[in-house]
Formats: sequence, C-alpha cells, structure tokens
Amino acid sequence: MNPGIDGWAQSSLSSWEDAYKTVPPWDVGRPQPALVELVRAGELNRGSVLDVGCGTGENALYLARNGFSVVGVDLSDRAIASARAKAAERRLKVEFRAGNALSLEFKDNVFDNVIDSGLFHTFPDNDRPVYAREIARVLATRGRYFMLCFSEKEPTNWGGPRRIRKEEIETTFSPLFKINYIRDASFATRFHTNGGKAYLTSATKIPTKPADFFHEDSAGRYRAFFPHDDFSDS
Repeated sequence: MNPGIDGWAQSSLSSWEDAYKTVPPWDVGRPQPALVELVRAGELNRGSVLDVGCGTGENALYLARNGFSVVGVDLSDRAIASARAKAAERRLKVEFRAGNALSLEFKDNVFDNVIDSGLFHTFPDNDRPVYAREIARVLATRGRYFMLCFSEKEPTNWGGPRRIRKEEIETTFSPLFKINYIRDASFATRFHTNGGKAYLTSATKIPTKPADFFHEDSAGRYRAFFPHDDFSDS
C-alpha cells in the first residue's frame, strides 16, 4: 500500500463516482474515432490490451469486437458496472474491474498494448512519472502505449481537464518509452460538434533487461538492437 497513491484514489473516487451519476461529457456512447483509426491502420500489436481509465467501456468493447483480448480498469464502480452491463448485452468478453491506474494490480510485462483515452490529462504533475512507470511495468517488451488527451490548442473557456503540451508528454514518457509520434487529433465529447483539439501519442516500451536487447528478424536470426531502434528488419 502506498499512502500517497491510496490517498489520491480516495479523494478522486468520490468525484468520479459523482460524475457517473449522470452521463459525463466524455461518455459519447461510441468508441473514440482516433482509436477506431488506430485499429483500422493496424497500429496496435495483436494480442492483449489494457484500457486504463476505461469508463463505461466503449473503447474496450470495440477492441474486443475486433479480436483483441481486453481488460478495462477504472476508478469508478459505477462506470465499471455500466461497462459490464454493456458487455453482457452485446455478448462480448471483456474483463472490467475497478482499480487505480497509479497502482495497477497486474503482474509485470503482461499486456501487448495499453490505451488511455482521457486519463493522463487528469493527473497532477507529481503523479505523471508514477503513472508512466506503472504503464511501462505492465507492458510486455516492445509493448505499445496509445494516449489521447486534450492539447494546449483546445480553448479553456468551457473548463474541462488540463491541456497538455507535446513537451510534457515527451518529458513524462521518454525515459521509459520510444515516442513514435505525437500528432494532432480530435477528442469526441458531448460538448463538441467535431471534437476537441487533442494529441494522439504512440509510444513503444524500451527494453530494460539485457535479454530484451535481442530481436528475431524475419529470417529467424537474432540480432542486437539499441532501445531507440524502430525494431524493423533490415
């Protein structure tokens, strides 16, 4: 147990539970268009996905429908109950569980992908490195992290979560990840007609153990690589 993390979870829990007493602005009843495009483009590793901050499960359910093995985690019991009901109604297999993104209850190196749709931009500065370490811990070697957050280009006159600059993303994740790209995207909400201005980040976990620094190429040969390689065959 970490007193700081547990204290944050307790203080945050009531606000998230209150948000789900009605339909919150980020719960649009469909998967985020940016995630749909990622799947269509084949950017996710095949296999397992952790949807961290899954809300009522639309992104996770979309991934399950497209052949991924999915686990969804959210701090709100109300959100998880709604997600489970949707999964049962649609006859889709997704494991939804209540949990704290800063202290994930999973073993190391178990997920091929982690997706984050609107969670990172809710964290205060001191929680960001804790979160990045947890994401890296549960990802398999060369696992991929995809994150959608509001950018500093989104107006602040309507309130909402923090706006994030590219430099903040790079500072938080670069020690543990190779940043593949940070590109402009849209974040669908109930407030926006065409989505809010956002960044979509793709990052790959940097290997951390000596054995991880060998890559099997298409010919079945093993060769050494450095953490910032693109892992493509030469």
